[in-house]
Amino acid sequence: MIRVTVWNEFVQEQMDEKRFPCMKDWKLDEQALASISANARRIRQVHGGAIHNTLRCVFEEDGQIEVRHVGTLEMEQCGLSEDVLKDTDVLVWWSHVAQQDVPDEVAARVASHVQRGMGVMFLHSAHMCKPMNRLLGTSCTLRWREGDTENLWCCNPTHPIAEGVPACIHLEKEEMYGEFFDIPTPDELVFLAGFGGGEVFRAGCVWNRGYGRVFYFQPGHETNESYLNPDIRRILRNAVHYLARPEYRREKLECLPV
Repeated sequence: MIRVTVWNEFVQEQMDEKRFPCMKDWKLDEQALASISANARRIRQVHGGAIHNTLRCVFEEDGQIEVRHVGTLEMEQCGLSEDVLKDTDVLVWWSHVAQQDVPDEVAARVASHVQRGMGVMFLHSAHMCKPMNRLLGTSCTLRWREGDTENLWCCNPTHPIAEGVPACIHLEKEEMYGEFFDIPTPDELVFLAGFGGGEVFRAGCVWNRGYGRVFYFQPGHETNESYLNPDIRRILRNAVHYLARPEYRREKLECLPV
């Protein structure tokens, strides 16, 4: 059984119910506040209350995957204690507006576990999260625009993450992410995205980091229904299988005498 921890920032879903530290410096008028509240209601409608609810359901469709933990920003240690990460084969991470509110020590702990063999999948706007920045060593900045059509092309059809996936997945509504995407050259490029405006994007990338693997996957804007698409769900489950390598887990990294 593959042990999965789903981590969702869980901020935007609640923005019409309470304010978060990430909003303290925002200068918002009544129209902007109304838009944020409407956005929160839409997210809850699409995802059954929270994005982590949708992701949990995606993985629980696979009898070989067990969602052992769900973590959010507001939990103690963000729900990512040492014990939780030791009990995790693959960490799935979704975040957006409160990336900088994740404590540095939590980000360092996640990166350490990946380097010691845990798999991690960063989804959509998590490209700017602290653990991904630490692991890749670049800014991970990109170009973006809300509201576009996307064609997600499989450019590596023999890759395990692409198993059973069509050559092209059409998403009627997604957020455009475009190049330049400031990432290291992927060790494995699995998917390329093309958008209605003509932009392209490296949308499914794998890196090896120490004994662990990192997968970044672009579709998944919070108000859209990409995670309800059966082919996208298949990719997410395939990725968990590919990232999980418990046989490579290490208690610590050290230089070994020979």
